[in-house]
Amino acid sequence: MRFNDGFWLLKSGVKAYYGLQVVQGSEDGNGYNLQVSTKPIRHRGDTLAGPVLSVRVYSPTEGVIGVKIEHFKHVDPTPNIALFPDDPPVPSVSLAKTETTWSVTTGGLKAEITQNPYAITFKSPTRTLTAAGYKHQAVFDVPYKWTLRSASSSSCLTTDVSSNPHPGVPPETVRYVHSELNLSPGELIYGLGEQFGPFVKNGQSVSIWNQDGGTSSEQAYKCVPFYLTNRNYGVFVNHPGEVEFEVASEKVSRVGANVAGESIEYFVIYGPTPLEILERYTRLTGRPALLPAWTFGLWLSTSFLTSYDEKTVSGFLEGMQTRNCPVRVFHLDCFWMKQYEWYVPRPDLACQWLGYITFVGGGFRCSFTFDPENFPDPKAYLYEIKQKYGVQICVWINPYISQLSPIFQEAVREGYLIKRKDGTPWQERWDLWQPGLGVVDVTNPDARKWYEAKLDALIDLGVDTFKTDFGERTPHADVVFHDGSDPKRIHNTYSVIYNEMVFRLLERRFGKGEAVVFARSATTGGQRFPVHWGGDCESTFEAMAETLRGGLSLTSSGFAFASHDIGGFEAGLVAIFLLITSTHLALQGNTKGHPIQRAMFIEFLEDRTTHHLDRQYMFGPSLLVAPVFVPEGEESEYYLPEGRWTSFFHPSRTQAGPAWVKEVVAIDELPVWVRQGSVLCLGPSGIGRPDYDFASGLEVQVYELDEGQVVQAEVPMGKGITIAGTVEAALANGEVFVRVVSGQVGLASVSYFAGGRIRKAEVAQGEKEVSLKL
Repeated sequence: MRFNDGFWLLKSGVKAYYGLQVVQGSEDGNGYNLQVSTKPIRHRGDTLAGPVLSVRVYSPTEGVIGVKIEHFKHVDPTPNIALFPDDPPVPSVSLAKTETTWSVTTGGLKAEITQNPYAITFKSPTRTLTAAGYKHQAVFDVPYKWTLRSASSSSCLTTDVSSNPHPGVPPETVRYVHSELNLSPGELIYGLGEQFGPFVKNGQSVSIWNQDGGTSSEQAYKCVPFYLTNRNYGVFVNHPGEVEFEVASEKVSRVGANVAGESIEYFVIYGPTPLEILERYTRLTGRPALLPAWTFGLWLSTSFLTSYDEKTVSGFLEGMQTRNCPVRVFHLDCFWMKQYEWYVPRPDLACQWLGYITFVGGGFRCSFTFDPENFPDPKAYLYEIKQKYGVQICVWINPYISQLSPIFQEAVREGYLIKRKDGTPWQERWDLWQPGLGVVDVTNPDARKWYEAKLDALIDLGVDTFKTDFGERTPHADVVFHDGSDPKRIHNTYSVIYNEMVFRLLERRFGKGEAVVFARSATTGGQRFPVHWGGDCESTFEAMAETLRGGLSLTSSGFAFASHDIGGFEAGLVAIFLLITSTHLALQGNTKGHPIQRAMFIEFLEDRTTHHLDRQYMFGPSLLVAPVFVPEGEESEYYLPEGRWTSFFHPSRTQAGPAWVKEVVAIDELPVWVRQGSVLCLGPSGIGRPDYDFASGLEVQVYELDEGQVVQAEVPMGKGITIAGTVEAALANGEVFVRVVSGQVGLASVSYFAGGRIRKAEVAQGEKEVSLKL
């Protein structure tokens, strides 16, 4: 939302009440409660009119300072974002005050508050990070017409009488609470969820409002009100609904954030490195769950327009097997169910094989079932392909129910769908996805149990996981949720509740560490229920770049995992892909919130060249991946930061950085470089699956150690957070030593890579230490 006409003036009809002067302050244990006037207070008479802002500045955990600005105080609406859902806070705060200043200090971060003019300055031990200066905090009353650029407001005047038969009269004005933080020269902003536009967000207006808009527009499926800077801090706005960011756009040296309502709260999160900022942010909002090892293999999907008879579907797996391209998960997309009804086959066709039936209106109705015309015996069919091809089974679901489905009336009768204010079910007029669809009200516990029962039956048939599609098109105008949630506040959060519901069911059925969903929509907290894919993209090099930008933005926003359609959603280009898996990196995501796919600046913050790179990434701390975005025969270009690098696939090739590399890449290759000082513990070649005995037959690869350097690598068990053992590599006096320093780890071979030369030694069974003379 932009309130200004240029820098000095307000838009016509906009009224502003800026926080100008602290008139009272009191300590509350971990911070201060301040009363901030919106006009100069020269004498008692000046206290009699005008809003007074209640501002709380405090530390909820080490290295984090929160600022909550309220105008009218009342009972908090729902839902709210769950804070510290996995790891408890780490209290660490010191307070100090003088007659005219207050300060809050925690974990290297300090907030200094001045009385008049009122301002908050955030400092690290070495410099000022950012500040909410004079007139940076305000309440705005805005004519309704100016709010129509807001995603959540634009449909309030809808003439869609089917979806919203009695649209209310819009208000004359809308109240916003607003706060700005300074941007320093050269400061760059990243994150805000899965955004497909420019990776650096400076100059953009970003609405945190999930929408089903593909990967080629300003709309996004996974919007997160958190941004990361290249200046050692991040900012999280603690609001579940629409948050509108003006990132060096309305005011080019500030980031503005505002919400419609009476309060806004944000947290400034300090860290010497981006990974430490993400660690503190995910302590605040949640860490990703552990994934089963089989999820790190290749997932093969039927397409939307695939012929869905058993022979055709099985043919995909047969084709991959004959091409020696092992598939670990086979996904059945939409048309495993019957068209138009999605969830239900014809009611006159054999319910006997289903394994789950419901009694509706005097007759039997089947639900969430395989189309019997294509899958007459789904349980036997799934068992057969799982045994023959060694795959797990994923099927597509969503929270929308077509009115042509027999279970639609059941859902209406029992009150399981989102309702209009008149008590009738909300239905989407446009029939964009299914005829007259309704949306499951996931705030209703009975509706969740009903939905879970349908999925339970599918698990009984042999399904291992679900693609939890959609969740973005939740209505927010003149509707009522079962638990009384504010429709605008729950619009984004709906996706988290939906995915958690399915994820927890899978946990109950298969155990902790064995659940995974394949989700499209998310927001803050959604990182706890992985994994997410990037939505519907085109099959072009341009869309491939969009997808990577979206993934890098998402993993800069607290999500440890990101995935995407390899070949795109639209026909055209067939992409070359690379599978690299790492359960150990997944453990780092679970325990620290560190992403696996990392933007270059996250690992190389001191190298200013990396701050704008968005066509390459680091896979963990050791591997640099440079996807090819040009047709065969054209030249690719990518950047290697300072240090010594070795080509993973062609280890005789080395390169000293910093350097730009230009090369023509073969159609069946992908540039992958290993960073100096890395120790890679690889499983035996030719296994063809990501789930195996991680602690046996290790091929240890050591890259370019410095004299005297010692590097350790932990080897996970592959289940839970247990570490099987630790391998250590060291270079001393021209000799490389590799040994198992803890646990039960079996070495098969040791290789050392330096200067294009390779030294390799096979390891006798049971041997725990190997040396290589250079």
